[in-house]
Amino acid sequence: MAKEGDVASRLFDIFILGLIFLNVTAVILVSVESLESKYAEYFDAFELFSVIVFTCEYLARLWSCVSDPRYVRTVAGRLHFAITPMAVIDLLAIMPFYIGLVGVDLRFMRALRLLRIIRLAKVGRYMKALQLLSTVLKNKREELILTLGMMMLLLIIASCLMYYVENPVQPESFPDIPHTMWWAVATFTTVGYGDIYPVTGLCKFLAGIVSILGIGLFALPTGVLGAGFVEEMQKKKDQQCCPHCGKKINQQQ
Repeated sequence: MAKEGDVASRLFDIFILGLIFLNVTAVILVSVESLESKYAEYFDAFELFSVIVFTCEYLARLWSCVSDPRYVRTVAGRLHFAITPMAVIDLLAIMPFYIGLVGVDLRFMRALRLLRIIRLAKVGRYMKALQLLSTVLKNKREELILTLGMMMLLLIIASCLMYYVENPVQPESFPDIPHTMWWAVATFTTVGYGDIYPVTGLCKFLAGIVSILGIGLFALPTGVLGAGFVEEMQKKKDQQCCPHCGKKINQQQ
């Protein structure tokens, strides 16, 4: 769970987590036309119950947030809390239902119902593993942005080279650079769908280099995230205290 607390808070966290996963399951099942037509009233009743629970949870958090020193001011504090990422996710999780109460097009209504999948993001509030991942992504954002920039640069270079070399031979497969980027993405990710492939010797050579670079490039963010997880786990280990004397464990050694 996200926080240490009494039995009631733990049970509430478990209840909300279960409700979130049931909502995701409902979104998946309601896409099956036979199930939707047969059990529509049950799906609607469960949706109403879920919205009531999530709305009460959101309003309770909005009301009680002033107990946090960061949001201590009555109005400004609550407004500040309302624009925090998790509060925005909580709001987006219930908005499709209330928007649907207004007279809108049925096709738009179906799209709004699919937006209920956003409720899955609420899990991050209750699971330490997702909170750890969020911390790692935040701490390593500069390195991840750098690796993403390198990937985009190589993607553009590879697409340009393949276009100028292969376009004269396969104008239908490589008509322009944007279309060639699809081939570069499929090759970088080592997916290789085979719908677009080089036929000339030079392009095959370039494709081989791009494939090898793709393996190395995708290893970079993996290494960054791995190092970030190790650092965070080490920090948590250093902060652990002995339950008997209260001193940090690393200081006792």
